[in-house]
Amino acid sequence: QVQLVESGGGLVQAGGSLRLSCVASGRFYTINTMAWYRQAPGTQRELVANLTSGSTANLPDSVKGRFTISRDNAKNTVSLQMNSLKPEDTAVYYCFALLQETPGGAYARSWGQGTRVTVST
Repeated sequence: QVQLVESGGGLVQAGGSLRLSCVASGRFYTINTMAWYRQAPGTQRELVANLTSGSTANLPDSVKGRFTISRDNAKNTVSLQMNSLKPEDTAVYYCFALLQETPGGAYARSWGQGTRVTVST
């Protein structure tokens, strides 16, 4: 069983910064991709940033230049530094991991419970 636990959400004024962190724990062999998604009320969950184990990052244009994703493979953590926040960044942010529980086993997807980010005007 794998658990992802997020932290770092909160309320911030527009133009401010927040840093989200996520740690993976439990029984698994390796983590391939770690990512952050977000979901605002009435919308679908969308990708904010992902980072492969080979350090290839992918961010949509809506956050590129403002958000930075990083991970510590030794500690099984992924972080999201969010700068120049806008009200439209308001959402629940979810940590995601694509991992193998056993060597050569199938990949499994794991989600955190989410952390709320609110950006006020």
